[in-house]
Amino acid sequence: MSTLQSEAKRKPAIVILDFGSQYSELIARRIRETEVYSLVVSFSISLAELRALAPKGIILSGGPRSVYASGAPLCDPEIFNLGIPVLGVCYGMQLMVHLLGGSVEAATGKAEYGKAPLEVDDPTDLLTNVASGSTMWMSHGDSVKLLPSEFVSLAHTSNTPQAAIASHQRRLYGVQFHPEVVHSTEGMVLIRNFVYHICGCDADWTTKAFITEATNQVRTQVGKKRVLLALSGGVDSSTLAFLLNKAIGNQLTCMFIDQGFMRKGEPEFLMDFFDRKFHIHVEYINARERFISKLKGVIDPEQKRKIIGAEFIRVFEEESARLGPFDYLAQGTLYPDVIESAGTNLDLKTGERVAVKIKSHHNVGGLPKDLQFKLVEPLRRLFKDEVRKVGRSLGLPEEIVSRHPFPGPGLAIRILGEVTTQKLNCLRDADLIVREEIRKANLYHDIWQAFAVLLPVCSVGVMGDQRTYAWPIVLRCVSSEDGMTADWSRLPYEVLEIISNRIVNEVDGVNRVVLDITSKPPGTIEWE
Repeated sequence: MSTLQSEAKRKPAIVILDFGSQYSELIARRIRETEVYSLVVSFSISLAELRALAPKGIILSGGPRSVYASGAPLCDPEIFNLGIPVLGVCYGMQLMVHLLGGSVEAATGKAEYGKAPLEVDDPTDLLTNVASGSTMWMSHGDSVKLLPSEFVSLAHTSNTPQAAIASHQRRLYGVQFHPEVVHSTEGMVLIRNFVYHICGCDADWTTKAFITEATNQVRTQVGKKRVLLALSGGVDSSTLAFLLNKAIGNQLTCMFIDQGFMRKGEPEFLMDFFDRKFHIHVEYINARERFISKLKGVIDPEQKRKIIGAEFIRVFEEESARLGPFDYLAQGTLYPDVIESAGTNLDLKTGERVAVKIKSHHNVGGLPKDLQFKLVEPLRRLFKDEVRKVGRSLGLPEEIVSRHPFPGPGLAIRILGEVTTQKLNCLRDADLIVREEIRKANLYHDIWQAFAVLLPVCSVGVMGDQRTYAWPIVLRCVSSEDGMTADWSRLPYEVLEIISNRIVNEVDGVNRVVLDITSKPPGTIEWE
């Protein structure tokens, strides 16, 4: 469901107009947490298109511009006359004020960024059960100076007199803060008020509903034709395997390509798990030498990803000729993959996304132009936590559902510089130690990802009475909800000490362990 047309097969209860905010999709995710279906569209959507979607509520997202600036993105003002409740968030609130006759100016005191106590003046409608003094997340340099007629103030902060506003008669609301972020302690209370009490939505966007709709969508798309799934063993492809098995049964063929970049023992585990325990047939392809030979002398991380991605497709094509024919290739593409590959910048003139690439993914941006398969991507609009829920509902065991994310190119992008067999073996051993000790400390489920990175430099060390000159291992442990943002995990010193001692003592070629304490942004979770 990658386009407005395809997404609209299920009518969205809440439509979010995107004005370029980094939080637009997070708003959609929060709405879905209330079991109400939401859809993000461009701010440039026409009134006719919006009417066709027939939403019960509209949310105007934040954005990076000032509403009074030349070329600022504007929606059709008639949106406010549709009789549909509207909630403006940050820029969305300022835009509502601007288009309805109020005024917005640069803050005369000081801009407001970060946490701020919200003082509630009108605890009804939008702010029902939102406690006065609760923390909300601010991020704005402009402020509302004059409200349009019929609007009243609902709340304020020490620096923002109009922190929340409303026209009760017209069911138009605005908040200067971001209720969708986790820092807003009662943001979900406000969102639920808007979704349920103001818009009158029904809680019908459930995991069960998604599975039913996704299986029907796959059956309609595929018909009686055969589908090839690239199975990696991660939660995404595993959930997809269970979903497709439910939808099309023996029309599905799973293929596990062992490219030589998996974690220690994973190929054997994967084949045993799917083939023997759940009787989902998996074709095992040993392509280790083929892949590593393609990376000989390759240092650039983007080139690595593209080479691995292209080689995956080539292997699919060759093996499908032997096992097929196949018409479709199924992929466990998720929303964070899509936005990181396509970019998240919005052209504020056209309303279209601008392709500012952060990195290629072998299952999104790195596909060759001569791809011989049509794509099946039923998980494309889900976040990782939603996929886990779907997996559990499909009967996927917890040992798979709760596994940490693992990149498609595998350990090849956790080795900086050229990939060699020696480096792969070294990193596999170090990575296994990291995961073993995280599990022993009962921290595995508290961490989004925990892994090791091998750097292509050497440093001097002393082991026994011998001088060593060996590689360092970087320990990377992060906490996150969906992978779009992340913070480094504060592991106990005792656990760090055990991990460091074991790696230095047990892994050949390593004499130093360092800890990455960078958040995302500015860094990425992976190093390449």
